[in-house]
Amino acid sequence: MKLFGGRGGSKEEKGHIYRMHEKLVSIGDDYWIEDETGERVFRVDGKALRIRNTLIFKDLRGNDLYKITEKLLRIRDTMDIKNADDGLAATVKKDLINILRDKWKVEIPDGPDMEIRGNILDHEYEIESEGRKIAEVSKRWFRIRDTYGVEIEPGQDNALILAIAAALDQMAHD
Repeated sequence: MKLFGGRGGSKEEKGHIYRMHEKLVSIGDDYWIEDETGERVFRVDGKALRIRNTLIFKDLRGNDLYKITEKLLRIRDTMDIKNADDGLAATVKKDLINILRDKWKVEIPDGPDMEIRGNILDHEYEIESEGRKIAEVSKRWFRIRDTYGVEIEPGQDNALILAIAAALDQMAHD
């Protein structure tokens, strides 16, 4: 069963597609991320009783992949995404000035940085790395309310891209 109406092309051409919900989790709630066939592939665990927003990104077996935490006392919105071994995988930051549309930066310690442009609040944006699109996020692909899709190009770390989308959603809706 294909979840995305009108998304032509083969799976190899289009990469991987996932379904997420707006405001993924309230702190203390869990949420499943599904692939385009409706199969559960990742779980997001919103940790309760913490001073700052914390989301734990897990695989199907319950293994921690990434921990997303809000950085406190910053001039602009910032969230860190850490690996299971507590090493920094990415830092997501909002640009200070954006007049026409949202612009965010993702700093990757061991690789090229990413830029995010579009309407984060409405879930219509693209993620680029080294000048090329590596992922697209859109609500237009679903008729289900409060749901959006993330299409990731082949060769990317799908869990990291989805963790970035979760961090953006958390930051944009707080």
